[in-house]
Amino acid sequence: MKHVFAFIVTLLFICTASAQKNIDSLLPIRGFCIDAPRPAGLDSFVTFINTELAPRKVNTLLVLIDYHYEFKSHPELTDSFALSKSDVKKIVAVCRKNNIRVIPQINLLGHQSWANKTGKLLAVYPQFDETPEIKMPEKYVWPNADNLYCRSYCPLHPELHAVLFSVIDELCDAFETDAFHAGMDEVFYIGEPNCPRCGGRDKAELFADEVRRIHDHLAEKGREMWIWGDRLLDGKTTGLGEWEASFNNTYRAIDMIPKDVVICDWHYDRADKTSVYFAMKGFRVLTCPWRKPELAVQQVNDMVAFREQSSPEMKERFAGLVETTWSRTEFFLRGYYNNTPSQNASAPQNTAWNCFKAMYDAIGKLK
Repeated sequence: MKHVFAFIVTLLFICTASAQKNIDSLLPIRGFCIDAPRPAGLDSFVTFINTELAPRKVNTLLVLIDYHYEFKSHPELTDSFALSKSDVKKIVAVCRKNNIRVIPQINLLGHQSWANKTGKLLAVYPQFDETPEIKMPEKYVWPNADNLYCRSYCPLHPELHAVLFSVIDELCDAFETDAFHAGMDEVFYIGEPNCPRCGGRDKAELFADEVRRIHDHLAEKGREMWIWGDRLLDGKTTGLGEWEASFNNTYRAIDMIPKDVVICDWHYDRADKTSVYFAMKGFRVLTCPWRKPELAVQQVNDMVAFREQSSPEMKERFAGLVETTWSRTEFFLRGYYNNTPSQNASAPQNTAWNCFKAMYDAIGKLK
């Protein structure tokens, strides 16, 4: 009887290992991107990783930190509801236990403000602002006369990178990670004419130079650089528009940046096939859904097809998918566990939690 039991256990182990190998071959990276939890919600977040991410074979977790961490190198940049180093170690431990690679993000270049609030970097170091002459509105609306979506820092300020690299290194060390997500999406302010350093310069070259500078610093530490891909797409020629792609000519930077930068290619309303473009340019690319379940399923099928119907060189550049959430962590978890419908009555199913479930249900059915 003992021999039979041992045989069954061995068989189950072989089948499990085979299934894991199969899914790794079909989709090497299976990711989830979410805002940093508040310290009070950390235990719930750790439980979610254990009970929801791990069983679905999520193997990459992107945590949007920005300045919500208790920095020792620059304590003046520590934002509200900041995670401590011991908080971060809880995330590191649960991810290590479940073979999940954890990658922190600080938004660089753009997204230095939101609505009518300036972000921590420019609030503390206003000299880094690309457009200091533009005042924050009391009430934010879009569009506006200043073309203000989010502020940017000036990538040519001589004191900027010493600060940035200190906090990047400290955060990566705390997360014990070999990769860092630099954001760099939706950059509307770059190379502005009133900037004494950037004015008149080629916007694509400015963007590419900033990518290279951050990339090279990370490479010195043995770390990989990830970014969102929208600024590397031509919004006018493709019809993708100024949000999912660039209207200010930064798209030409795609031929100026290192090919080992990992591109997170997000499209939320159509399954646009721009991952093929990034792969043909030599980059590893991840497709990133958000809140439309049927779209996420299509994007899963597309990524599998791209890998199956490509040359060996191209195949490995189609790296997988990352579900994005774009809400506070506790809001996502509440919606996830309560199955809360969307506030859009005509499309109640369109939520990040439904999209996450649909995407990973589709991945679970792959053979």
